[in-house]
Amino acid sequence: MAEQMLRFVNCSQKLPDKRTAAERREDFGEIYAGFSPQRAQEQSSRCSQCGIPYCTVHCPLGNVIPEWLRLTTEGRLKEAYELSSSTNSFPEICGRICPQDRLCEGNCVIRPGFKSVTIGAVERYITETAFSEGWVLPRLPAEETGQSVGIVGSGPAGLACAERLRAAGHEVHVYERQEKPGGLLMYGIPGFKLDKSVVERRWKLLEEQGIIFHLGQSVGHGEGALSLEALRQKHDAVFLATGVYRARQVKGPGAGLANVVEALPYLKSSQTEEDAGALTAKGKRVVVLGGGDTAMDCVRTAIRQGAKDVVCAYRRDRDNMPGSRQEVLNAEEEGARFEWMVTPEAFLGDDSVKSVRLREMRLGAVDAEGRRAVEQTDTVRELKADLVICALGFEPENLPELWQQPDLAVTRWGTLDVSSNGYETSLPGVFAGGDIVRGASLVVWAIRDGREAADAIMNHLSAGAARSATSAEERV
Repeated sequence: MAEQMLRFVNCSQKLPDKRTAAERREDFGEIYAGFSPQRAQEQSSRCSQCGIPYCTVHCPLGNVIPEWLRLTTEGRLKEAYELSSSTNSFPEICGRICPQDRLCEGNCVIRPGFKSVTIGAVERYITETAFSEGWVLPRLPAEETGQSVGIVGSGPAGLACAERLRAAGHEVHVYERQEKPGGLLMYGIPGFKLDKSVVERRWKLLEEQGIIFHLGQSVGHGEGALSLEALRQKHDAVFLATGVYRARQVKGPGAGLANVVEALPYLKSSQTEEDAGALTAKGKRVVVLGGGDTAMDCVRTAIRQGAKDVVCAYRRDRDNMPGSRQEVLNAEEEGARFEWMVTPEAFLGDDSVKSVRLREMRLGAVDAEGRRAVEQTDTVRELKADLVICALGFEPENLPELWQQPDLAVTRWGTLDVSSNGYETSLPGVFAGGDIVRGASLVVWAIRDGREAADAIMNHLSAGAARSATSAEERV
């Protein structure tokens, strides 16, 4: 069927249909429609079937993208889903929220200026078709191993690890302090990017697989919490996937004023429909500080809550911001304004913030990470604000101190230190992965960590079982 491919020469890129900005501002529904079968086949056929597929190379999960694009073109959707899900635990989620413009799609190399295959939209189409056709089934184990693993945290790393371990026959318990699993998938990412029914559908599938969820159960130290030591006694191995939730603190005079708030509590209140009081943006002039995807989530949430005005202030320019370019475009379409090359210097007001004083910046030399450094100028200006949302990134909590585990080693950045050849921490039988190891990162990296950590845990359990069998034979 090779003649069906390489149609990029006479078939232009077409993105999924998108609701109008006016419609989007009125609710939290997903903004993109799914592909029709005809559109999915057409867009998949644009793939050039590269000998060295850079889309795969730049996918953290190593998804074999050209292969399932070809299968989609040929109408072999069940095979396409089986191939897609063989490398990705949650393709329906990645298809929606992965920054494809920075990963697979952004590295398509057919020719300069080529508009790449819409890989994410096709991935979503394949998986949604699989769900509707009943092809997505829980991966039940062929036999039970008699070994158990406790997983702390139910974000993408924890869930990916749990799914893989359970499929191998291990008893898996997931401990989650919130009332629903998913971590930031459930409480941080707004519904217009990821409808919560998508996460809940996957949750139910994992329960059908036999994974046991302990919801509303904190781990660590304190009233009602399970200690890490107790989990180590109960399970043959433990996987820590707690994520990073401590916000980087904004600095400067007035940072403690009312209505200067952190991004995550603001986003969570909008997800759970709590009576958020000051956290609602309705009728307010809102300033969001930051340039990542969390900042875009806050900007677009504030618009939907009925803010009077929404401005995103970022210290670099558009080309050097870390967030998805598509998210910036969506925010602009919905009415957000951007103030580039500025950084907050002070927050002004009596008891509650009334304005933000911004210092203008200029770009300097390229830094060690390949980004342009920023330097302050002598120019300052003020931006009126009734609500300031700080989306400056996240840092790890001090788990050794919070959990009273001084032997739990951390790096100089406060992330958990794991072995170079696996995911084991300084505590034997305790593994870790996701953001708590690599720092705040993408969902797709967390899924990769969870899958690889599951393999490391299984190797550990197999080695332990072999040692036990040898000891038993020696005693006989």
